[in-house]
Amino acid sequence: MLFRRLLPATAAVAALVLTTACGGADENTLEGRAQDGKLTIGIRFDQPGMAQRRLDGKYVGFDVDVAKYVAGELGVPENGITWVEARSADRERLITTGAVDFVVATYSITDKRKEQIAFAGPYFETGQGLLVRFTEEAIKGPETLNGKRLCSVTASTSAQKVKDQFARDVTLVEYGQYSDCVVALLAGNVDAVTTDQAILAGYVAENPELLKLVGQKFTTERYGIGLAKDDQAGRAKINQAIEKMVDSGAWRGALERNLGEAEVELPEPPEITEK
Repeated sequence: MLFRRLLPATAAVAALVLTTACGGADENTLEGRAQDGKLTIGIRFDQPGMAQRRLDGKYVGFDVDVAKYVAGELGVPENGITWVEARSADRERLITTGAVDFVVATYSITDKRKEQIAFAGPYFETGQGLLVRFTEEAIKGPETLNGKRLCSVTASTSAQKVKDQFARDVTLVEYGQYSDCVVALLAGNVDAVTTDQAILAGYVAENPELLKLVGQKFTTERYGIGLAKDDQAGRAKINQAIEKMVDSGAWRGALERNLGEAEVELPEPPEITEK
């Protein structure tokens, strides 16, 4: 009778041992989600050079290449990736709700963001700059923006930083996407656009006869890959993938391929600090 009572417990233990032996990972972790060869990744859709959805439906840019490399190291091929647009205001929500598995979207590492999510990396370093019309002569840097209209996107701190530190009398204008800011700039509805130089350089590369960068970058921004806050193993895997991408030369190749024609000095790979 005792032998019969032990059978269910013995079977349960055996099943657990078998699952562990087969290398099964918790489905709530990045490794677990990648086991079926599929991942959902958040990127920007409107940033030439970094991440852009072209008219033919193809996704291109440095962030896209980084995301594909990381996914590949997790065992997920490009055709196993579902791309989701990750606007500035939506990135933390997408991660915390599980709508995406990770985010590669010109995502600056900040302490405030780390209250909700975790970062791996950084994988890229840039700085804040200014984009103006090619014919603009009065705006030469952030300190010359008093009385001007400065555009950035909702939930970005870039424009407010200019107002707080350089030009208190600047008027701030917000749109949902940087591409909207650029359209407003070309239409004369705003006088300048601010965000990271790497992003702005992509728009210059697309419209060199209409747009230009002015001044020097005036902040340091370190881009990380955002993922669930408690997924330490997932963060370690992403960091390993970034290091491999750098060491193999694939990182430099992707950078030159996507930003080599833009008006921005190509940086060296930053040291990984988010461990």
